[in-house]
Amino acid sequence: MELMFLNSLPDKQEYYELYQSTGWDPEGRWTSTLLQDSLINSWYTLSVVRDGRLAASGRIVSDGVIQCVICDVIVKPDYQGLGIGTLVMEHLISHCKAKGIRWIQLSAASGKAAFYERFGFVPRAADAPGMSLFL
Repeated sequence: MELMFLNSLPDKQEYYELYQSTGWDPEGRWTSTLLQDSLINSWYTLSVVRDGRLAASGRIVSDGVIQCVICDVIVKPDYQGLGIGTLVMEHLISHCKAKGIRWIQLSAASGKAAFYERFGFVPRAADAPGMSLFL
């Protein structure tokens, strides 16, 4: 399995299809243009290509100095279970280390906490929960 890891924006439609494969947007709020804009405005974007097609992606939002948030780590369903998600996370964490970022946060999708714990991530304490507001 030959993979190419690219620090470049994926094809707009391919990324839209990859994102929609997650089930994170059941109402269809995120258009291909909005999703591409989210990539453009990210601090770092990783695209993983296999056989000329987008197989996985991940991105980082950061102040570039102290902290960052790893977002939207996605592996196409056909390629899950092959270790690609692990490679994506290793690459993103390595990029943070290389840039001096030491505080990495993320939100795990339902059922995925154990995957991120393998990299040293720990759940926030119950008295200091992560919070969100969807507008």
